[in-house]
Amino acid sequence: MFDNLSNRLFFRLYQTANTLQKVGAQALEEEQITTQQWSILGALSRPAAGEGMTVSELCEYLRLSRQNMNGVLSRLEDRSLIGRKPDPNDQRSRRICLTEEGHAVWARIAPLINAFYDQALSGFSEDDRIAFVHYLNKLNSSMLEMDKSSN
Repeated sequence: MFDNLSNRLFFRLYQTANTLQKVGAQALEEEQITTQQWSILGALSRPAAGEGMTVSELCEYLRLSRQNMNGVLSRLEDRSLIGRKPDPNDQRSRRICLTEEGHAVWARIAPLINAFYDQALSGFSEDDRIAFVHYLNKLNSSMLEMDKSSN
């Protein structure tokens, strides 16, 4: 019984992630931004990323593989939405930053993203949202521990 419930939970999580990819991409279709691009632009738009982020930092923050990250970064760079600048602490390393155009695109898509969130979560109370974040954090922590112990 418990195995069946666990299977249903993870299957629903898988379905939800796939639906997020599809419906999230539709929300930003006119800007031609994918959900992976949106996550990178969002990560780089945070005040904590004011000096940019290394590829490794982005991979860790977004839980993306380096292979996936490099392709998405190349496409964003081709559109002049991000740039690479030397790391002031290590001249051999590069930091990924939003360009002026990247900031402008983020300013245009942020309201679309917030509208997407509002619509997707319309049936959730504030308490539901807090509980949901709590349980997702708990699940993520558990899986990160599994990942650490497998390395």
